[in-house]
Amino acid sequence: MPEPITVFTSRVVPLPAENVDTDQIIPARYLKTTEKSGLSGGLFHDWRFTAAGELREPRFVLDRPEMQGRRILLAGANFGPGSSREHAPWALLSWGIRAVISTGFADIFRANSLKNGLLPIVVSPERHAALFDLVAADPDVELTVDLGAQEVRVAGGSTDPSAGAVAAVAAGGAGAAVGAAAAGAAVAAGGAGAAVGAV
Repeated sequence: MPEPITVFTSRVVPLPAENVDTDQIIPARYLKTTEKSGLSGGLFHDWRFTAAGELREPRFVLDRPEMQGRRILLAGANFGPGSSREHAPWALLSWGIRAVISTGFADIFRANSLKNGLLPIVVSPERHAALFDLVAADPDVELTVDLGAQEVRVAGGSTDPSAGAVAAVAAGGAGAAVGAAAAGAAVAAGGAGAAVGAV
């Protein structure tokens, strides 16, 4: 089980593709295992590797050296439709992703994520677009995910209205609201405590 999430800060992996289904996240041939670890090689496998098992060129975003260690995936709209496989959040967690930000998630993927310690964060389309603009302008920008406050904010908490995309992300209270409050509440209510890893 991953370490519990309360607050963490990370750079962002941008993946603007929309309607990414669970078979794209982790192909069906990886479903034979019941081990939660060791699935990082299968994550987005067919987007990353050729039929000969070589990394595709240009490199898929996860395989770029500067993306290593990043724990937030900024995904396109409607992330995770498809089958009920828990292997999809397992593979994301195995690579190191702890939170996925999108405008929406398939219900089964969302439930499997919460059960396994992966935080699905819903934001409005406007904030979603602003986040992509922010990452495009500064690929090394860091976001802070604060589960207790149900906020996603630019590290440092800037709410300066002159900050362009930062202001759009930070609009709505003290920071950028995670979105559907129920998502954070569901994480906080499940299992032993408020930490994602405890559910």
